[in-house]
Amino acid sequence: MVVIVGALIVLVSVLVGFSMAGGQIGALIHLSEFVTIGGATLGALILMSPTKVIKDLLRGIIQTIKGSSFGKAACVDLFKLQYALARLVRQEGLLALDTHIMNPESSPLLKEHPKVSGNHHARDFLCDSLAMILDGTVESEQLGEWLEEEIAVVEREHHAASDALAKTADALPGFGIVAAVLGIVVTMQSIGGPVDEIGYKVGAALVGTFLGILAAYGFVAPLAARMQSLGDQEILFFRAMAAGVIAMNDGASPKDVVTRARRIIATDCRPTQAELKNMFT
Repeated sequence: MVVIVGALIVLVSVLVGFSMAGGQIGALIHLSEFVTIGGATLGALILMSPTKVIKDLLRGIIQTIKGSSFGKAACVDLFKLQYALARLVRQEGLLALDTHIMNPESSPLLKEHPKVSGNHHARDFLCDSLAMILDGTVESEQLGEWLEEEIAVVEREHHAASDALAKTADALPGFGIVAAVLGIVVTMQSIGGPVDEIGYKVGAALVGTFLGILAAYGFVAPLAARMQSLGDQEILFFRAMAAGVIAMNDGASPKDVVTRARRIIATDCRPTQAELKNMFT
């Protein structure tokens, strides 16, 4: 929702400013310019991106528009789940986790925390991480290295998608110039025609440059930056899960497990001490 509001503010500001200067909105609408810039941009994106990156990019754009799945509510749900899991380990031992992590879809414990269990990426990472400590023989230092390697893979995939969008934003002004040059070529073919027709064609050519720059710096580049920011938030969420698993492997108390995980989370998503106290009373 925030993304849509921001995009509307950019668009309305440009159009209102253009109208205040005496321009007519219809002068900015030239289908040929949209086709040239849009088609070239899409083709370049497909050309430079593997299929997986394109799929991740589409999912990332949708998620960016919808909003983060790893905000404060998800973090609170994660801490409650970690507390419950740590208490289960403290009472019944590590093997008590087996039924929950082998069949997470049917685990009543996981179902009680839908913000985590409903996100299959987070759920799978948590279950895979807990599976590593079931036999109780892995050293926490080595476990930390393994989990960090898993997180690095997720991080690389996030960067690949947002970088593809950022490179697309960098290319858009160039495609706007291409559309403008093509418009000038069309104008030169009519150089002997009426002055008003030549003026119309020159204006249409300049619209190509305008659209390329506006799309790049007003929409696509900010969207890429926001996608990267939400990706970083997800990585912190995964690192908090990893910190909790390592704490369980160390035999930490349920409260200590949550405390270690809480330190990883960004301050805007981190519950206060008072909220934690109410959470576990």
